[in-house]
Amino acid sequence: MSKQSTYVIAIVAGLGIGAWALVQFAPKHVGAEVGSRAPAFSAVDLGTGKVSSLNDHYKGQVTLVNIWATWCLPCRAEMPAMEKLYKEFGPAGFRIAAVSIDEGGPDAVKQFARDFGITFDVLHDASGKIQEIYQTTGYPESFLLDRDGVIVKKVIGEHPWSSENSRRLIAQLLGVKVGTPPAAPD
Repeated sequence: MSKQSTYVIAIVAGLGIGAWALVQFAPKHVGAEVGSRAPAFSAVDLGTGKVSSLNDHYKGQVTLVNIWATWCLPCRAEMPAMEKLYKEFGPAGFRIAAVSIDEGGPDAVKQFARDFGITFDVLHDASGKIQEIYQTTGYPESFLLDRDGVIVKKVIGEHPWSSENSRRLIAQLLGVKVGTPPAAPD
């Protein structure tokens, strides 16, 4: 065998071993799927102007993470149902983190929240990093988390959040009955 052939075989073998090592030892990214822990993210809370993170601000809470934009018609359509759900279950500890991915400044997002009478948390991620973290495919995209931060429901597109099924699921996660005023948390 020629010297050149030996070099070629060594290079191909090295590349093969390197590729195998990358596959074996690369970090495993599960994504944001039902049954997995929700990926951590940070965004500006437009109510306070401070950076808010999933792990710090929503830890231990039943939380709906909603990724949306002001220009998205299905996003606009589902906001009233989300507000209704929040008004019903917010006193029992239910949280909504509505993360806008609008690229401009926060003024348009703040105005949107005022126009729709939104009282839940409206966050802003102008960088759109949350889309990468949650591997979203469209807008809106929502992730319902239990108190342990595990995704129990994932919805792509507009969803009737104040429907009987959604209300029943939220009540179950909170440990309250549907239709009865929830007690304020301790």
